[in-house]
Amino acid sequence: MPKTTPALVSLPPIAVEALRRLGENLAIARVRRKESQRAWAQRLGVSAPTLIRMEQGDPGVSAGIYATALWLMGRVQALPELADPNNDRGALEMDVREAMKRRAVRSAASVNARLRDKKVGDE
Repeated sequence: MPKTTPALVSLPPIAVEALRRLGENLAIARVRRKESQRAWAQRLGVSAPTLIRMEQGDPGVSAGIYATALWLMGRVQALPELADPNNDRGALEMDVREAMKRRAVRSAASVNARLRDKKVGDE
């Protein structure tokens, strides 16, 4: 019997639901391809019970098995997009906050002096 790690027990409900929906979508893809669980499991290189667990969204199933199932569907290219840094709003917000902290605040006198010095240099 596999050990249940604390990380799997304390998954956020939204993550549990996302895995359940992923498993359901993978099961639908298999059925639409008219593949039996036994045949699909063999193509994945797993046992039928592991395939069933994957199709139920079990978080204990290896990410590699999910990736292989996506590959069988022709959708493995979507995996890198899941954590694309360009879509990481949390990190982008942190970058903006850091930039705001580093922003140099200049007084009006300082700005005017710089503009005056630039005009004198241009003449």
